[in-house]
Amino acid sequence: MADRITVIGWDGTPLTEAAAAALAAATLVAGAPYQLKALPVPPAAERIALGSIQLAARRIAQHRGAAVVIAEGDPGFFGVVRTLRRPEYGLELEVLPAVSSVAAAFARAGMPWEDAQVASAHGGRLRRAANLCRAHPKVAVLTAPGAGPAELALMLRGVHRTFVVCEALGTPDEDVTVLTSDRVADHIWRDPSVVLVIGGSSAGGPGGGPANGAAGEAAGWLAGRPVGYPGPDRGWALPTDTYTGTGRNPTAPGAPADPGAPGASDTLPAHVRALVLARLGARPGDLVWTVGAGSGALAVDAARFGAAVVAVEADRSACARLAVNARRYGVEVEIVHGRGPDVLGELPEPDAAVIETGGPEAVRAVLSRRPERIVAVARTLAEAEEVRRVIAGAGYRADGALLQSAPLLAPTGAAADGPGLRLGMGDPGTFLLWGAQKP
Repeated sequence: MADRITVIGWDGTPLTEAAAAALAAATLVAGAPYQLKALPVPPAAERIALGSIQLAARRIAQHRGAAVVIAEGDPGFFGVVRTLRRPEYGLELEVLPAVSSVAAAFARAGMPWEDAQVASAHGGRLRRAANLCRAHPKVAVLTAPGAGPAELALMLRGVHRTFVVCEALGTPDEDVTVLTSDRVADHIWRDPSVVLVIGGSSAGGPGGGPANGAAGEAAGWLAGRPVGYPGPDRGWALPTDTYTGTGRNPTAPGAPADPGAPGASDTLPAHVRALVLARLGARPGDLVWTVGAGSGALAVDAARFGAAVVAVEADRSACARLAVNARRYGVEVEIVHGRGPDVLGELPEPDAAVIETGGPEAVRAVLSRRPERIVAVARTLAEAEEVRRVIAGAGYRADGALLQSAPLLAPTGAAADGPGLRLGMGDPGTFLLWGAQKP
């Protein structure tokens, strides 16, 4: 193993005294080609152009002498330190960080960033990074070859955002470009870069106002969360009456003919939404479809878990109420007006989906896009059986339940202080079916 291993973070500024001394004494130096060319690497030192960090780590473990690894910015933040610290290499490191590329990018944009999400598009994670940009108003994305600003913008097609593309930060070739997302794909960008993706209903732009509606807030307290987090609303599957709008337009496509039938209300009961959320398993980086979303209680619930949500609804008035509910709870929900099977073909790939209305036809249309998990609401036992067959026939593990509940009513009036807790009128129940892809 090398006698001493120093990881130097470099942001383009002159090296610190400690970093310069470590580099001058190195007998092996690993770094990107431009770093090896720009920094004063000792002529006699072995040079390794960093491609595979794993291969470099194995070579360093075999080296006898002083080794230096040069990385961008802060090497402990989405950097090489995690790989170099793996037990199989047995390396002990001294880390000398510089300003991280993400911090530098937000500084160039003149924006605070304790409330920002940070994602890496390396390792085939571009789609998950794009979903994070759909769900959050302020995201920094560390790009990679083949997963750069243009590819990210194409994945966000139809979602308006402002891109701050930071190339070659800290070098003489540094360039910072601000564009709307629809124009980003028209350019050729250098790799790697840092992209700030700003937008949505509550974000302040570069050099602009406060993000997340946090006017008057001095600062946040938890990194990666909006200023003002967690807000006044605690828990999940909030009571139905906390959402604007509770009834579906009976003339809307897909609405039950009988206003009193299960599914006639466009807001599922809280206990049903709780189980739906548990079966969906929505998380940051996921994209969730809600088909027949009504006023959006379930869509908002899923978005509060950090998932990107696309809500499909055929009733325009319900779409308007959905937008109000999303703004009220400070989440991003992309609303698509239309009947499920007719518009799903234009939507980005889902990780999970819930069909609130639409029956077996909508379930088949969703399953054709192969989400990992699916949940569907059925109106009758016969429809539930058909939906179960559709889910199982698509190769998913299928299960389901009839959920019923009744309120507990306390005595009122003169008997308020006495015994007499009783059951109130129960709901007729909701048939819920769900499926997950087989491993």
